Amino acid sequence: MRIHWENIDLDFRRPVVTTGMFDGVHRGHMSLIKAVISKARSISGDSVLITFEPHPRIVLSKEGMELKFLTGLEEKRDLLEKAGVDHLVVMPFTHEVSKISACDFVKKILVDKVIIHHLIMGFDHHFGHKGLGSHETILECAAKYGFGVSRIEALTDKDVTISSTTIRNWLTTGMLKEANDLLGYDYFLKGKVVQGKKLGSKMGYPTANIRPVYPYKLIPSEGVYAVEVLIESLKYKGMLYIGSRPTLEGWGGEMTVEVNIFDLGDDLYGRDLTIIFKHRLRGDMKFDNTESLYRQIENDKEDTLRLLP
Repeated sequence: MRIHWENIDLDFRRPVVTTGMFDGVHRGHMSLIKAVISKARSISGDSVLITFEPHPRIVLSKEGMELKFLTGLEEKRDLLEKAGVDHLVVMPFTHEVSKISACDFVKKILVDKVIIHHLIMGFDHHFGHKGLGSHETILECAAKYGFGVSRIEALTDKDVTISSTTIRNWLTTGMLKEANDLLGYDYFLKGKVVQGKKLGSKMGYPTANIRPVYPYKLIPSEGVYAVEVLIESLKYKGMLYIGSRPTLEGWGGEMTVEVNIFDLGDDLYGRDLTIIFKHRLRGDMKFDNTESLYRQIENDKEDTLRLLP
């Protein structure tokens, strides 16, 4: 997959295009992406995805770092490449860009720069200033500029429409299995190992404290998870804790993400790793004493080894 920044070096064969943020690159997105790839192949053209960086909500919202997303740009790039997309165009999103009308975007970008042959839209996709670019608006633009348009219907699972919003809500409410089902893969977090308080080591379960590489990365709900850990090309089993250590430090403490990696004694400080969320074992809990906490951690490890092949 070739990546194009802004409008530079855009030279496509009969491009079949879709646009969007593709947060999570979930099964709903994949339905749209497969349609783009299939259409492009049927006409000996190129599949082209156009996205924006940073996410428009980061630029336009006042929520700041409270905003959370399923994937950063690098993670989306990797998932899109695996999907078989030919080209990814990354356009910078600014306040000025947000004011461009849908038809101006079509004319200045899709027609003049991309030289679009066919546009495929998601079932609820709107773009342009204030999201006023609907399917009907785009049909009018397409008729004016001479390219084809089609729309993909929503993909559902057990009467639930697959969407990034639903997946984010389920991850933050402890519904990991349901979220992974809609994603079509196990949720993951790429991070760097940073200095911690070494409280786990004192209990015989040393942990690596993780800081997400993507600062807006959504962290699942507090609790204990059975995870797989990728360090370069090697995979390990482990259990991950998300919470404020209420037994050791009381409720309301600093939130931490830390993983105990089985069968690995190396000092990982400063290393990059990927956490793959396989199962949620339990929520965060406050125990009467450290002995009770230790016994629970032992049970958590047993459960993790039972669940991970």
